[in-house]
Amino acid sequence: MCLGIPGEVLSIEQNAAGIAMGKVSFGGIVREVCLAYVPDVQVGDYVIVHAGFALNKLNEEEAMEVFAMLEQISALAEADPEGGD
Repeated sequence: MCLGIPGEVLSIEQNAAGIAMGKVSFGGIVREVCLAYVPDVQVGDYVIVHAGFALNKLNEEEAMEVFAMLEQISALAEADPEGGD
């Protein structure tokens, strides 16, 4: 199973090979991400990232919905650390 996580693009620059790379924030954790698959992305946009690659853009409302769902999952896991067994 694959999991793509939304993040906000903070900066964009070209690497030595001319590939667009960006600093992306995932709830305060910043990672470098390849932006080659989303050539129209701009600073402030939200992207879905899997394995270090931004796969597509999404709007802020969609990103906030995903963040809310991830928080709910986290809260459920904390409430039942044994996983319901």
